[in-house]
Amino acid sequence: MLEQAKGVYIVAQTPFDERGALDRSSIDSLVDFYVAHGANGLTVLGISGESSRLTADEAVEVSARFAARARTLPVIAGVSNPSLAHLAQVTRAVMDRGAAGVMIAPPAGLRTEEDVFNYFDAVYSRIGDVPTVLQDFPAATGVAMSVATIAHLIGAFPQIQALKHEDLPGLGKLTRLRQMQGRRTAILTGGNALYLPLELERGADGPMAGFSHPEMLSGVYRLLCAGRRDEALDLFERYLPLLTYESQGPWGIAVRKEVMRRRGAIQCAMMRPPGPRLMSIDHAEIDALLIRLARANAAACSATGAEAR
Repeated sequence: MLEQAKGVYIVAQTPFDERGALDRSSIDSLVDFYVAHGANGLTVLGISGESSRLTADEAVEVSARFAARARTLPVIAGVSNPSLAHLAQVTRAVMDRGAAGVMIAPPAGLRTEEDVFNYFDAVYSRIGDVPTVLQDFPAATGVAMSVATIAHLIGAFPQIQALKHEDLPGLGKLTRLRQMQGRRTAILTGGNALYLPLELERGADGPMAGFSHPEMLSGVYRLLCAGRRDEALDLFERYLPLLTYESQGPWGIAVRKEVMRRRGAIQCAMMRPPGPRLMSIDHAEIDALLIRLARANAAACSATGAEAR
């Protein structure tokens, strides 16, 4: 059940080949890459998964391929769409083909708590008892949901089993969310994991974020859970320059795909048009960031070995 979700739910990229067609074999290698680096679950068809550039049939195929390769690892499929008919159709299809649940954000144009409530009432009248992650991402949707609104939705719709929290500023809201009375839901945080250690200390159950080095996300989570705070912060800070560099909207997704291509997770870093393409100066900056990261990791390993001796 999604209300028990904990750990790292990686937001997966959608691999394409040089022609912009789905790269199915890279979906398989990408799942293996995420699993090897500590993923507890996967989230597909999100914004950084370029879901808006997929047809409905492609979206279902991508979700099904991820689910099949992930086996027992839960896969959450983003199904947000202004069309309720489209949302319901894709929801039925991804659930029939192995998804553990869906993620839904309110569409642009909702202005009041009543609007938001009525929208989700209409959603669940169409999709029924489907486990849902409620996505709170006003920077993308334009819909601001207060803590009171979120609590109202969770109380009214048992299908909402988890919340993806990526409002900004978000730490205070996260604290208030965790203090909500009533049924407990999992809280997974987005925002490219830029505030991950603080969010975990405020009560988040883990990140639902993408990064080219998911081993950092899983490592920080494990260290903090074990009470090894200084080690967790040291690990996070080594990766922070690259994490920040990747946190630049669609252009940052292009960077992330390129780094994962270099790491062998995918065959091609292509984004579907009108997605950005990297220039030579971008590649040079990536080179520099990866060199510095390798040096920092080597120094950390050396220091740890010296202490152990």
